[in-house]
Amino acid sequence: MDATTPARTPAEIRRWRRYLAAERAEAAVYRDLASRRTGEDREILLALAAAEKRHEQHWLDLLGDDVGMPLQGDLRTRTLAFLARRLGGVFVLALVQRAESRSSYADDDHATAQMAADEQIHEEVVRSLATRGRNRLSGSFRAAVFGANDGLVSNLALVLGIGAAGVTTGTVLVTGLAGLLAGALSMGAGEYVSVRSQRELLQASTPDPSATEALPDLDVDANELALVYRARGMEASEAEARADRVLARLEATGVVEGIADDEEPDDHETHGTAWGAAVSSFLFFASGAIVPVLPYLFGLEGTVAVVVASVLVGVCLIVTGAVTGLLSGTSPITRAVRQLLIGFGAAGATYVLGLAFGTSVA
Repeated sequence: MDATTPARTPAEIRRWRRYLAAERAEAAVYRDLASRRTGEDREILLALAAAEKRHEQHWLDLLGDDVGMPLQGDLRTRTLAFLARRLGGVFVLALVQRAESRSSYADDDHATAQMAADEQIHEEVVRSLATRGRNRLSGSFRAAVFGANDGLVSNLALVLGIGAAGVTTGTVLVTGLAGLLAGALSMGAGEYVSVRSQRELLQASTPDPSATEALPDLDVDANELALVYRARGMEASEAEARADRVLARLEATGVVEGIADDEEPDDHETHGTAWGAAVSSFLFFASGAIVPVLPYLFGLEGTVAVVVASVLVGVCLIVTGAVTGLLSGTSPITRAVRQLLIGFGAAGATYVLGLAFGTSVA
């Protein structure tokens, strides 16, 4: 180190080495994700890896001879790398999005403003990539999450409420199993009707491709095609101009251009299929609803069964809340706590009512 180089403290060197390890690990995550993709997504992920390489070089230049032996990335980044190599998909992208949002470069004087800006933009890039997967998942995933949580909460409330009324363990078990079957069938049927109706409404709003066949016979002077575009929200002048382009191209080339709205998104995939939503809702409700019944199936009774059922349901609520938080790009801890409080609040209220009913009957 020459006389013009400012002294660096051991703490700074350690921090820079951690940054260096993190950049190398994050670049590896992006390369692993890119290896599982093709086309535009692959190019975007490789470009992100190249950006992390530039950040890596910044810390190498700062460290100089103090770079030392390569360090491993932190546990979070190593976990991301493991998942990226084996899973990929929207779940890993959601985790990467969360990781990019926690960059500390903006508060570190040794990181450049450009590097801090890069990390912010990286979060938005990953958010956009993850959004595509979230759109594909949203229909069936929504049904699955709602189904599991409804099963957990409603059947725990049912089991605790009926148990608190002082009935026998056998009655509690039969009631829980009946609640499982009735709830699962109701959820499945409800999701089928809901998604099917929503898709039918979307389909009714989608331009009919067969209308394109009428274009060659339109009165060019009247140009009623402009009315289609005006009905879709275009200004009159803009609609006239677009209709003129379509008809001029038809007259010059004989090519019939479709009149569907090119900017209208295909929302059908964001809602999933009706059968997919129904089946996933049925199965996930049943998988959630069986949890509060398990202690009774294994012969537990009374307070022990209540405590075990509550603990099992609590763990499941935390897991589903955390997964929902991760996939939505928000805090998994906040979502987990919210799920737990809502679930136990509903079950607790039913338990208290069961106690009151049992006391009044007695």
